[in-house]
Amino acid sequence: MSWQIDSSHSHINFTARHMMISKVRGSFESFSGTVNFNEENPVNSTVEIAVDLSSINTRDAQRDGHLKSPDFFDVESHPTMRFVSTRVEQIDENNGRLIGDLTIKGVTHEVALDVEYAGVAKSPWGTQSAGFSATGSLNRKDWGLNWNQALETGGVLVGEKINIEIELELVKVAETQAA
Repeated sequence: MSWQIDSSHSHINFTARHMMISKVRGSFESFSGTVNFNEENPVNSTVEIAVDLSSINTRDAQRDGHLKSPDFFDVESHPTMRFVSTRVEQIDENNGRLIGDLTIKGVTHEVALDVEYAGVAKSPWGTQSAGFSATGSLNRKDWGLNWNQALETGGVLVGEKINIEIELELVKVAETQAA
């Protein structure tokens, strides 16, 4: 069954260590994709997401500009980050792992996200929605996001580990609309 991402109720967020003492939080404001959520057999579900890297928002325009530069995402040459699922592992009724290929700057690596299924609800407008939360982490250097700066006190300016938090609200596409 095809589901649409409800972008006004969905978020892709991340955190990274800054100067080894605090965390910087950011999000991607623009993304789209296709989710085929199989309610009867979740392991047969598929996900494809495209993230507009120019939509990065860390609440600091100068930092966002640096993240868009060739030092990091190189948005001019690689405007999109893509995730394509390869399999779903069901742990229990409400939890699973979504495994897929993440492509950043032309480099693809497998990532795994822990997913919590929050259920399905009927909206006041008669549509049916499903909710999911996903978390995971990755090493940014695996995708060639290597820039850093040594600190006078030891350590580095930007941590290598990036934590990902995703909230997706999906709206079921009507059978006639899907056809």
